[in-house]
Amino acid sequence: MRWVSSILAFTLACAPLLAADAKTKTAERLDDSASLFSEIMGTPDRSIPQDLLEKAHCIILVPGLKKAAFGVGAKYGRGFAVCRAAGGEGWGPPAAMRIEGGGFGLQIGVSSTDVVMLVMNERGMKKLSSSKFTVGGDATAAAGPVGRSATAQTDAFMTAEILSWSRSKGLFAGVSLDGATLRNDLDENQILYGQPWTSKEILGSGAKMPAAASKLITVLNKYSMREKK
Repeated sequence: MRWVSSILAFTLACAPLLAADAKTKTAERLDDSASLFSEIMGTPDRSIPQDLLEKAHCIILVPGLKKAAFGVGAKYGRGFAVCRAAGGEGWGPPAAMRIEGGGFGLQIGVSSTDVVMLVMNERGMKKLSSSKFTVGGDATAAAGPVGRSATAQTDAFMTAEILSWSRSKGLFAGVSLDGATLRNDLDENQILYGQPWTSKEILGSGAKMPAAASKLITVLNKYSMREKK
């Protein structure tokens, strides 16, 4: 039984290292989300329209969504949802999200794509606060327009609960994410908050802002603060 004790001792010794590594990866993913948004908004003629940003209730950022096709296509990524703080001043704490989706395809290969979504109204926020929902199914969605000054006054943009964009190989454009499923990432929230909180328990709840999210919140405030009336 000595080997069992040795394995147990080794496992216990490695646990802090594994926890530290997971925490580091979460912090890196938050920083990647901040960089993604900053880079997109840093090119005015190819960015998200400013009026949409100011109207958005929440933003979802997924850096490095993996898409693979080996006879059957699949999508998988991890990112964060951030909603307006109480009163609409600034942004609240981030809730970790997973995005998954699939379909049939003929290509063989793997690619990485950055995804940005804006949740435009309270109906969309309620879907975001559920344990999971499907874009285009549970929540109405549309590919977002591109260009800081692009008009966003069409019926599709005004009525959609979610607007979405993607960036792949430097090209940023509106994209349809119909069929993709977003769900709570409880493991990531455990790392951030010390509890496996759901999105509903985090978004708009006044939870303490994780230090690792400071860069992301600073960038969001820089580009998407609502004008005071």
